[in-house]
Amino acid sequence: MKKISIVVPCFNEQETVNIYFDAMTKMRLQANKDVEKFQIEYWFVDDGSSDQTLPTLKKLQQAHSDEVHYISFSRNFGKESALYAGLNAVTGDYIAVMDVDLQDPPDMLPTMFDILEQGEYDCVGSAREDRKGENPIVSFFSNAFYGLINKMSQTKIIPGARDFRLMTRQMVESIKSMTEYNRFSKGIFSWVGFKTKYLPYKNHERVAGTTSWNFWKLLKYALTGIIDFTERPLAIATWFGSAFSLLSIIAIIAIIVRKFINPFSSVNGWASIVSVILLIGGIQLISIGILGEYIGKIFLEVKRRPIYIIKEKK
Repeated sequence: MKKISIVVPCFNEQETVNIYFDAMTKMRLQANKDVEKFQIEYWFVDDGSSDQTLPTLKKLQQAHSDEVHYISFSRNFGKESALYAGLNAVTGDYIAVMDVDLQDPPDMLPTMFDILEQGEYDCVGSAREDRKGENPIVSFFSNAFYGLINKMSQTKIIPGARDFRLMTRQMVESIKSMTEYNRFSKGIFSWVGFKTKYLPYKNHERVAGTTSWNFWKLLKYALTGIIDFTERPLAIATWFGSAFSLLSIIAIIAIIVRKFINPFSSVNGWASIVSVILLIGGIQLISIGILGEYIGKIFLEVKRRPIYIIKEKK
């Protein structure tokens, strides 16, 4: 019988942990009703929660020690680090990644398992058909992000794709080999290749609690994805520099012509100062900002700091 290891990142999710486990247990019993298809092991990763998430996980582990495990970080390292820690700990034949708030429907897992068992695919992912119930502003920028990164990067990401997926051990080993500090899992899942099938589903709202993601965190996450998987912004900086340089040359010509036509149209010295500002400022400002983002990522990578630090594991 195959074993499915499920990686479940948790950050301040004391209200959802037991609800999630009960829903997953119900799904497993239903899926194995006629024949034992699979067994499940859980790897909950407490990402430095400040509420009662860790005590809740400990109680759950004590009650179900054969199938429930937990990892606790020394502080908050972020969801990407939690996913990576979980992938490093799993022992199953197939590995799933799920959110604990039940926005990822448990009843999709048996279907994913059946598809992988056929041997045609290495991964079965999930993609939302809509964003019903989500903040319209967040939805707009999320859709814009998918369109932008797919145009800029050779690593394609399915619009609406979730982290929720079931993968073969071979694919997970490839993901684990990517030890970069700045991680963007959706891009990594796509970059490693392997044949993937996406199952559409309607958006589900959280069962309890509140999300720790806000607009600015999502924006930062999106920028990380763009910078990690395409160097196109560097080319865009060059294009901007070239465009502003052309505009500055046109402005210089216009100012010189104006000066000859009407010598008293402006204060002496104004033309040369504006020309220099347009020329240098236009080329540099945006370019330096983009370069700074890439250099900042390089700075973090070359330090070779650990992606996460485990305080407790069981």
